[in-house]
Amino acid sequence: MKRRTNRRTVPVHVTIPVRLLEDLDETLSFKQSRSRIITKLIENYLEGDQIHIGSMTKRQIVVNLINQVESGTPEDVLLRSLLQIFSQ
Repeated sequence: MKRRTNRRTVPVHVTIPVRLLEDLDETLSFKQSRSRIITKLIENYLEGDQIHIGSMTKRQIVVNLINQVESGTPEDVLLRSLLQIFSQ
């Protein structure tokens, strides 16, 4: 039986950096929905809610830190190494 929802949805086209999308995909399990995650992020933004670090996985925390540092810096290299460790 197909799941039904009362919320109408609409496909949208957005442009984001390829690496950012790859980083997001690396944090998702097979059963998680990229659309659901993005929807929740938009809802949180509109409500002014901050993401609680306690609800994030280690990989998600590291990906968020990677997005805050300049590419190629020692911090970036260190964080990407840590991401590889958490991905094993």
